Amino acid sequence: MKTIKNLQRLHRFHKLIQDETTGSPKELARRLRISERLVYLMVEQLKDYNAKVCYNRSRKTYYYTEYFDLEVSISVYVQNKEERTDLHFG
Repeated sequence: MKTIKNLQRLHRFHKLIQDETTGSPKELARRLRISERLVYLMVEQLKDYNAKVCYNRSRKTYYYTEYFDLEVSISVYVQNKEERTDLHFG
């Protein structure tokens, strides 16, 4: 489930970048309840996906310099003899 949590966090970060409301790396780390180091790692991960991510110091926000979208959709089901439980994320 850690992978799902990481993908959810990355997707939330992406939405904040799209809205240009991330705040500083320190503020963003606090907001997402992660380390500042992890913020920088997520920026690098987005860049690995060819996202053009920059940071504006005066506005204190990350932003995309070119159109980029990230969609996270995960479907998991757990089944035993009596029932099936579906979990959807995204």
